[in-house]
Amino acid sequence: MKRVTKKYVSSIIAALEKQYPDAVCSLDYSQPHELMIAGRLSAQCTDARVNIVTKELFERFKSISDFADADVGELERIIKPCGLYKTKAKSIKDMCIRLRDVYGGRIPDTIDELTTLPGIGRKTANLVMGDVHGKEAYVTDTHCIRICERLGLTQGKDPKKVEMQLRQLIPPEKSSDFCHRLVLFGREFCKAQSPRCESCPLAELSGCAACADNKSRKKG
Repeated sequence: MKRVTKKYVSSIIAALEKQYPDAVCSLDYSQPHELMIAGRLSAQCTDARVNIVTKELFERFKSISDFADADVGELERIIKPCGLYKTKAKSIKDMCIRLRDVYGGRIPDTIDELTTLPGIGRKTANLVMGDVHGKEAYVTDTHCIRICERLGLTQGKDPKKVEMQLRQLIPPEKSSDFCHRLVLFGREFCKAQSPRCESCPLAELSGCAACADNKSRKKG
């Protein structure tokens, strides 16, 4: 992978800011613990489906204590459409028990602490760091990994390794919003299959592997 310049990184950040001025989380929530639960449910499930399921879930269980005291069977029934519902239900209950009993209802503000909670990996921990605590956050979901590799910013598919590469490139104060914008960009333009390179807002920037492949196919 060739060396990535600060100018190139800045141009990508600026183009995404122009295209998506409002960088918002794609998961619906109103309380910090709800974001953690939604993040857990999003594993191998679309955000759209998670938002449908959490509407009922968050109406039924209002607080961390409500989830800690919840009947696992009821949790399983509500979250079943998200898949892996037995594992997810248990980890959600155990997570909230730990939040209540160990942290006194406080949401931890470090990656190390967050990842000690059942069901919380680095992706959701970073999401919480950015959206709840306003700190630097590098959410390496499938959109982020795909797009950053295509743009030549990162290399490989391992989420933690991609996160560490992005920490060297994206300014901390830009990191959380940058990742939210990548999700929007990935859904609208830089899709996994059939990316819309012809109308891509980053088309004038060099370095996108997907665009290069499309151009080669058209010439051929």
